[in-house]
Amino acid sequence: MRKVLNFLAGFFVGGLSGAVAGLLLAPYRGTELQEQIRRRVDELMEEGRKAAEARQAELERQLEAFRTGESITIEGS
Repeated sequence: MRKVLNFLAGFFVGGLSGAVAGLLLAPYRGTELQEQIRRRVDELMEEGRKAAEARQAELERQLEAFRTGESITIEGS
């Protein structure tokens, strides 16, 4: 029983100290950090959309070339 109480006390103190350290060492306020994360996610989503559009256009060109009997080159990523 004593071991369990010691474990729980250590767990609680460790969690509390981690929370305090996180608050004191955080580089930005919560709202600023959320805004930065949101902006970065938006940037990554836009990059993904552009990459998907470029790949789709490339595949459509290859399909059209295949349909017309032209030789096609398949490039690895």
